[in-house]
Amino acid sequence: MLVKKTVRFLPYDIAIEVEEGANLLATAMEAGVHINASCGGEGVCGKCKIILESGELESKRGASQSTEEWNLGFRLACQSQVRSDVVVRIPPESLFEKRLMRQKPPAAKLRPMPFDVAELQETGRYDPAFQKKFLTLPAPTLSDNMCDLRRLREGLKKQYRLDNITVDFALTRTLAQALREKNFEVTVTLDFAQRRSRKPRLVRVEAGDTTGHHYAIAIDIGTTTVWGQVLDLVNGTILEALGEYNAQISYGEDVISRIIYASKPEGLKRLQEVVVATINSVIQALLKKCQLTTGDISHLTLAANTTMTHLFLGVDPKYIRLAPYVPTLCAIPPVRARDLGLAVADHVFIYCLSNVSSYVGGDIVSGVLGSGMYQENKLTLYIDIGTNGEIVVGNKDWMVCAACSAGPAFEGGGIRFGMRATRGAIEDISINPETGEPMLMTIGMAKPKGICGSGLINILAALMEIGFIDPKGKFRDDLDTPHIRQGESGREYVLATAPNTQINQDIVLSEVDIDNLMRAKGAMYAGYITLLESVGLSILDLEQIILAGAFGSFINIENAITIGLMPDLPLDKFTYVGNGSLLGATMVAFSREMLEEERRVAQMMTNFELSETPSFMDHYMAALFLPHTKKEYFPNVMARLAGFGKK
Repeated sequence: MLVKKTVRFLPYDIAIEVEEGANLLATAMEAGVHINASCGGEGVCGKCKIILESGELESKRGASQSTEEWNLGFRLACQSQVRSDVVVRIPPESLFEKRLMRQKPPAAKLRPMPFDVAELQETGRYDPAFQKKFLTLPAPTLSDNMCDLRRLREGLKKQYRLDNITVDFALTRTLAQALREKNFEVTVTLDFAQRRSRKPRLVRVEAGDTTGHHYAIAIDIGTTTVWGQVLDLVNGTILEALGEYNAQISYGEDVISRIIYASKPEGLKRLQEVVVATINSVIQALLKKCQLTTGDISHLTLAANTTMTHLFLGVDPKYIRLAPYVPTLCAIPPVRARDLGLAVADHVFIYCLSNVSSYVGGDIVSGVLGSGMYQENKLTLYIDIGTNGEIVVGNKDWMVCAACSAGPAFEGGGIRFGMRATRGAIEDISINPETGEPMLMTIGMAKPKGICGSGLINILAALMEIGFIDPKGKFRDDLDTPHIRQGESGREYVLATAPNTQINQDIVLSEVDIDNLMRAKGAMYAGYITLLESVGLSILDLEQIILAGAFGSFINIENAITIGLMPDLPLDKFTYVGNGSLLGATMVAFSREMLEEERRVAQMMTNFELSETPSFMDHYMAALFLPHTKKEYFPNVMARLAGFGKK
């Protein structure tokens, strides 16, 4: 059981409850207490000093700390873990007026995964589309010399009452050897996912009893990253997950540029090859982690946006970007993985989730399925934020959807020091409004290496709150701080100086970076407004907002509202599902029922083309301000900014 401890910060007299072992610098950040910290928590800058007044901290001495300081009770917040109720004092050099402090509200809670495998197992509804059956067959004799395939069929009929099965011809090449290797004791793999015939298909025969060894892989092909999960189909568990950059990014950062590249000679072939190479790399890494081989995998499930699906399958995506925006296929038939170049066994088939339109694909169908919004009464706004921003509005009775090109800013693209959310990425910040001194938190408490997408949102919100930037995203020119300077592309804010970074150069956020981020958030917000207006609704009608995408799980909701990325609604209306695309792909691997449901979900969704909606551009231009041109859209943000005590 997790034990809660109270940390009190003096002289502000701000107290916060945290779990035992919590990092003190992260605790201060959560409490809204500013402590100078520029090395991201690695313990080398020596700026995050506190004085331990009472209680117990588990601390390591910083490289710059003297014995005298240590004996006087000085500790580095980033190198200290809470072990009891403690009282710490911020030294005078780090103090600023209490009126400028604010305590962060509780973060929105993660939405529980609606797909409960344990519950499905208890109720008898856990039912993977691919299943293994062990058979003990009579060996042939001179008086019983029926062919091997018929013997296998008869065994399935007798032992499992399975009749009228279809057979994948490829298995017949190894059938005779498999039957005789263990004296006619074999395990067959059956595909129960046949939508049309409803007949199970025999896809594999293995010698002996391998029913306890049954796995699948779920894949999410994103425009920027490819994620995979190994699924244990016997126990209904996720064994391992990991992701890699989609190698197609070298040929264009967004779907439009890749569609254009695909139209060049050999372009489509090249894009298909590089994404397959990325998937193979992910699969190999997953198998290595789980100590499995390619022969252990029964099947793959895959979710991706419409363009990524076409490119993966090697299908020309040309007409996706041309009016009237028609994809080649939405419902994708099963495909043998080997035929596409995947390094798996011959028997493995891929099941792709259905697309809705040119710009709303299987990743969104997957997320809607995973979130459960298609079963709820609440009017819901479902948002997947990434290189391509997709939006769904509706409930169990109806759903409408649309897509808008947000660009790669939320994933670090188009930002000078932008990076993926990995170790060393700046993810949170507090800024002293008197001096401009930053307090940085990085992923892994390492020296800063760059800025991840969630960090960009938090930095921009922090700059807004202390009044360092105006609604157009420009730095004020009357500020007396060394942290704002003239750079190569306009004014910029210095987050960390070269000695305190991994890359040996200053890490900054420039006005050009801010402009790119404002365009991305503007496109998303304009999408919400336009789609809601298309069905006669407004932001105020929403009862629930679900954030999807790996990036969405790390967003600070209040900060996202502050910059105008999210609607200004109560925090308790926001929930998360994480990587909805991967969640849905996992669900259809675990349940035949979900495999059927995903097709129904896709058919429920009516698509709107925002590019063909005249009001979209008007809403987009209005959203290119912080937080928005129409301040009445953000009453709570404006009230908070006005009361923060800006300089």
